[in-house]
Amino acid sequence: MSNKIKNITHRVLSKAWATLLEINYDFQFKNGTWKRVSRESYDRGHGCGILLYNIDKGTVILTKQFRMPIYHTNEEEGMSIEVCAGAIDKIETPESTIIREVEEEVGYKIKEVKQVMEAYTSPGALTEKMYLFVARYSDAMKVNEGGGVFSEHEEIEVIELPLSRAIQMVSTGEIKDAKTIMLLQYAQINNLV
Repeated sequence: MSNKIKNITHRVLSKAWATLLEINYDFQFKNGTWKRVSRESYDRGHGCGILLYNIDKGTVILTKQFRMPIYHTNEEEGMSIEVCAGAIDKIETPESTIIREVEEEVGYKIKEVKQVMEAYTSPGALTEKMYLFVARYSDAMKVNEGGGVFSEHEEIEVIELPLSRAIQMVSTGEIKDAKTIMLLQYAQINNLV
């Protein structure tokens, strides 16, 4: 692949919460011609998400929170129902990040997680790779109410519901988040509950 790309240049367009780059490069197409291509790439690091499931109750834990990019697109969809998730700090592993995020966002102290996939959710614009996990939870693991970290401007509603209802919410469009849909489908395909 590297012999089909040359003359790569980067220009920083923004370096606020994350880095927005303009990347220009020459690309050789299948017919042999070279063309100058320009793309924007948003680099905010990698992230992780987890579906918590309870076999005995047949339930899963999801979150509901305000998402400005969605609201900007469609005000009626600004509140997003998602799996617990977060950005991976440079000093953390995906596993340690998701265990911390579970306690902060939904109030459960879990010790073991299983990574089930990695995915680029928007590879045409984002550098972010999502590490996706599943883990069992029980009522005994509840250590606080969750809700997120106030200093990080989080206000998260914790939702416990039957897996069958969550799957139905994908069909009705109540759940539109890609990582959540992938993990719910994983749970359904693999009969987790």
